[in-house]
Amino acid sequence: MVWFVGVLIVFAIILLFSVVKIVPQGREFTVERFGKYTKTLKPGISILTPFVELIGRRMYMLEQVLDVPQQEVITKDNAVVKVDGIVFIQVMDAAAAAYRVDDLTYAISQLCMTNLRTVVGSMELDEVLSQRDAINTRLLHVIDAATEPWGVKANRIEIKDLTPPSDITNAMARQMKAERERRAVVTEADGEKQAAITRAEGAKQAAILESEGRKEAAFRDAEAREREAEAEAKATAMVSEAIARGDVNAINYFVAQKYVEAFAELARSPQQRTVIVPAEMSGLVGTLAGVGELVGLARTQQAERSASRAPAPPSRTAPRGGAVPPTS
Repeated sequence: MVWFVGVLIVFAIILLFSVVKIVPQGREFTVERFGKYTKTLKPGISILTPFVELIGRRMYMLEQVLDVPQQEVITKDNAVVKVDGIVFIQVMDAAAAAYRVDDLTYAISQLCMTNLRTVVGSMELDEVLSQRDAINTRLLHVIDAATEPWGVKANRIEIKDLTPPSDITNAMARQMKAERERRAVVTEADGEKQAAITRAEGAKQAAILESEGRKEAAFRDAEAREREAEAEAKATAMVSEAIARGDVNAINYFVAQKYVEAFAELARSPQQRTVIVPAEMSGLVGTLAGVGELVGLARTQQAERSASRAPAPPSRTAPRGGAVPPTS
């Protein structure tokens, strides 16, 4: 009796697990009735018909990453490169992915490899190395169209590695080095050119400013000389007027000024090593007094000459009928 109860309990547990199915999130289960697909179980709890319905395939519905194995591809210009990549896929229809293709991951991997050879083989090496985005776009379009009947969506395809042959790599390195050196020479030449232009512009501006400075200085020197000449002329005119009026002090001032200026020029002369200064400055005063006396004598003589050139007084008229009386 105990044995029979134990068998019933085990049978009940097996029946329960075969009828009640819990589908986790991110998964979908297909249901088969006598080996034929009938429906798809979504995430959650579901109850099947015992001994009639069974779980067929358990499909992973999240995005998956598949590795594309590395392979050698001959480019359009007969260069051999090693290419590998990765593809991101997501199952959209569990039934189609389960029953329309056998071994889904292997099929997609082989599809990516063949299309990768096709796309890379239609391009030259330089294009392959520089246009990875274009290769990814073309591959994505082809793979997505091919996997659509399988209920799979290809989200992204990325070229993971591109390895050209070693001799081509060395040639590319030498080419890059030569190009860098050429750019360096061009950049250095451009820098020297700009520096020369800048120096020339600076010299030009300096010359212009210097010439303007000389012009302004010459203008101001001329103006200063003009004003000095005007002042000298006014001073000379005033001294001349004073001399004409007989002012001896003006003559003394004029002569003393010229004397002092001549003595100053003598003292500033670069060839002059010794300057003799008069012991008595009274000699200068005596000289000025002598000049004053000469001027006074010249004035007296000028007055006498003016008097001698004056006209004689008219003679007296004789009376009528008689002789002119003798002059006493």
